[in-house]
Amino acid sequence: MLLGIHHIAIICSNYEVSKKFYTEILGLTIVQEVYRKERNSYKLDLSVQNQYIIELFSFPNPPKRPSRPEAAGLRHIAFKVHDIESVCKSLQEKGVIAEPIRIDPYTQKKYTFFQDPDGLPIELYSE
Repeated sequence: MLLGIHHIAIICSNYEVSKKFYTEILGLTIVQEVYRKERNSYKLDLSVQNQYIIELFSFPNPPKRPSRPEAAGLRHIAFKVHDIESVCKSLQEKGVIAEPIRIDPYTQKKYTFFQDPDGLPIELYSE
């Protein structure tokens, strides 16, 4: 029986840029950082509100993964927020531009999308 989601793994093309994005811009907390010499790869474990959520990996020359047009497979990650307008404003002040805020026609909740440094779609969704 499944108990929940343990983590999301993301492979980035520029480790330092993505590390800065996820920690300094999005505010995720570093749980552990490991360099795996045998794979020439970093693994950065990140948490949100003390909940382990993302493994950020670096590998030499990873291939691009299409996200536009929408391709089959995992589409995006979504973060729950209380005040979507203030989060979008904070992101904009840090140079990250989100799409216009929309209303989910089924839940009536506000949501928007922006991208990480590799173009991975990230959604903000109001509680």
